[in-house]
Amino acid sequence: MSKDAHEDPIEQYRKDIDAAERKVAGEIDPGMRAVVVAVAVLVLLLSFMLPHAGSANGWDVLAGDDTAVAESIALPSRIFVWLAMVFGVGVSVLALVTRRWALAWIASAGCAVAFVFGMLAIWSRQTLPPTSTGGGPGIGLILGWIAVLVLTFHWLKVVWSRTSLQLAAEQERRQKTAEAEQRTIWGDQKD
Repeated sequence: MSKDAHEDPIEQYRKDIDAAERKVAGEIDPGMRAVVVAVAVLVLLLSFMLPHAGSANGWDVLAGDDTAVAESIALPSRIFVWLAMVFGVGVSVLALVTRRWALAWIASAGCAVAFVFGMLAIWSRQTLPPTSTGGGPGIGLILGWIAVLVLTFHWLKVVWSRTSLQLAAEQERRQKTAEAEQRTIWGDQKD
């Protein structure tokens, strides 16, 4: 007979339950926050069509084309639009679709960094030298910055809200792992 034939059926169920617990622990359930995040992503995409500074819209800043160069777009604005696109749109959509906790955490951290660069972008547009031909911060830049703020807040809430079932399963898994390590240590000392 094979080793599997002598395996306790309860042990097999335990393994299945442990695998299910690990899967649940890595998932998020944003609930109604998913709608808010989806709307914020759409608003962020809309902000790319609006003027970020003078006549340069977000797509111009993202591409670094002649319109953005003519408006003297500074590095914080370019970094902001790239971070907003990658984390605010790309990773946020992936996290919503896959419901993976790790992606939600990455979206949260990336949006937080984008928020800081958005603030620097607005500030840099307000403190242009008198000889500069560029305009001040546009509605697209401000709207995009607010959308990134909303995304940061909601992703943080999703990442930190763990259900009581998930927390209990994690605690039980930690205890089982510690017990298994103790048995291994005591088993090695007997030999």
